[in-house]
Amino acid sequence: MRSFSPDTFPLLTARPSPHYDDRPAGEQISLLVIHNISLPAGQFTKDPQNSYVDALFCGTLDTTAHPDFVDLQGVRVAAHCVIWRNGQIFQYVPFAKRGWHAGLSFFEGRERCNDFSIGIELEGTDNIPYTEQQYTSLVQLTQYLLQQYPAITLDRIVGHCDIAPGRKTDPGAAFDWQRYKQALKENKA
Repeated sequence: MRSFSPDTFPLLTARPSPHYDDRPAGEQISLLVIHNISLPAGQFTKDPQNSYVDALFCGTLDTTAHPDFVDLQGVRVAAHCVIWRNGQIFQYVPFAKRGWHAGLSFFEGRERCNDFSIGIELEGTDNIPYTEQQYTSLVQLTQYLLQQYPAITLDRIVGHCDIAPGRKTDPGAAFDWQRYKQALKENKA
């Protein structure tokens, strides 16, 4: 398994995933994609490091552990970070690397959004409200990313649903985009 030190944002806990590679040469990081995930669907963990989501992103998920996991056999996926219900942030992929989070996707006429994006998963579902701690951590992490990658602007922060319409619905109706973007505007450095 690969190892890395988390990026310099102090709230990150490194959980190295094997599911990433190098971005194309000269590629500029210019998009932030917000996702949601829970395994099994709608069930949240109290122990992120020993969760099914963590196992999926680390490549160790036992797909026989739950009937819902059968479709995950052989799937190699990882977002750059997961923000758990308690606000804790695990980093699975270094930001400079290409995480395998978006799948078939397009944005502003470009395909393969993994090439130029960072993916953040929120532990959640489309229809269950996210926690205060998640919004706080997401805003702090986003502010860090906006400073590190100036090509990511507020209009280049999107949901998975926006880059894979018809295929993906996350982060869903429960995600308060107005609250999130307003907090970013108010706290702009």
